[in-house]
Amino acid sequence: METTASAGAAPVKKRRRTPQTTVDALGNDVLSMIFTFLDLVHLIRCSAVCKSWSTVIRKLKLLQIQYHKQQEAESGSVSDVSNLSETSINIQMEQLAMDRQILSLQEGPVDVFKWKAHSVGFSKCRMKMGLILTGVGDKVMRLWSAESCKALDEYRLPDKAPLIDFNFDEGKVVGLVGTRVCIWRRVGTRDLFSSREGLFTRGLCMRYVDPQAVIGCEDGKVRVFDMYSRKISQIIKMHPGAVSSLSFTDEQLIVSGSSLGSISISDLSSDQHVATLETTGSSGIKTLCLSPNSYSVFAGSSAGYASCWDLRTLRRIWETRVSPNVLYCMHHLNNDKSTLVVGGIDGILRIVDQNNGQVVSRCILDENRNISNRRPTDNNNNKKGLLVERKKGIRLSEDERIDLMPNRPPIQCLAVGMQKVVTAHNDTDIRVWKFSN
Repeated sequence: METTASAGAAPVKKRRRTPQTTVDALGNDVLSMIFTFLDLVHLIRCSAVCKSWSTVIRKLKLLQIQYHKQQEAESGSVSDVSNLSETSINIQMEQLAMDRQILSLQEGPVDVFKWKAHSVGFSKCRMKMGLILTGVGDKVMRLWSAESCKALDEYRLPDKAPLIDFNFDEGKVVGLVGTRVCIWRRVGTRDLFSSREGLFTRGLCMRYVDPQAVIGCEDGKVRVFDMYSRKISQIIKMHPGAVSSLSFTDEQLIVSGSSLGSISISDLSSDQHVATLETTGSSGIKTLCLSPNSYSVFAGSSAGYASCWDLRTLRRIWETRVSPNVLYCMHHLNNDKSTLVVGGIDGILRIVDQNNGQVVSRCILDENRNISNRRPTDNNNNKKGLLVERKKGIRLSEDERIDLMPNRPPIQCLAVGMQKVVTAHNDTDIRVWKFSN
């Protein structure tokens, strides 16, 4: 027997679920209107978000216009935009952005935004285009906005095999899962591709530059996975011991560190081992960072030493013991030739001068000083998501004793963006350090 609504009762209206609208739905005309309201620094940041935004800004010559407005305001004279080439303007604007980056990292006030990212501790993070990807610990990788702290997407592992390392770009997420490579599509159909099991012996680390993923393995070899053929295209013997760290560039240069303390360089284009860098001591290499712009390679060891070599001469430029304990990670912004951010087991975020190895600043999170708490909002302005705590970062003086400072979880991984650093500490919380001028 069917039930019917009583005469006096109003029919129940079904609520339509409104599909979420993303920033991708904005057309170029709308983006152009928005961008015209921004100043030079914010335009530079927006042009680095993605290729489509950069194209809109470049076509309208907004960066050139804002640059000349700033020059006129500072000099008091009127200049002609057409007199300077786009290349010269871009060079000057890049230098302006780098000057702000260096000043903020070395001297500016620090705010730290902290929130729960995973249900269990995670140990790795990557940051690109204003996005943060976190994972390793549970069976999911999560994508976050570095600016709003909102959760944007997640990528689940296909089975019980452990996630070892990962990276991402505009179109895909690439993960080293057990003894195979998995690829998640970020746009269009949400496909997951998984290579066959046993593609290589135990992988320890991975670096990815489209269309190749380079995997460092326990047997001392580096294996190159080609995204198009979806096969191992090259195998290069790098070390007698396990490959503990990797760096890989667009120029097809691979730099790898060994658990035995050696550093080797290979060129994929010639399939040849190029050189072995001279190292001191037998402490293992825990992290590597390569700077093609300054022809430098940086390394951090298990004994707390940070070192730098010139790739042109293959000679060491400097070596400094920046920490009494193991260094786990180091990174710098692509075009930054002055600062290097280093993290390790003592939980201190160190800013190091790339040119001489001197520690110019040391930062810690003050857990006792909570500036504010908030929850991110959804598209309907409803409070949704995890609680975000805003705390104060402290710059330490040279004479302050680190061993007397509590609440310093080890920095297992870090990634550097424009005036910000994201850190992973093998606990459930993500921390985004924002540096101001």
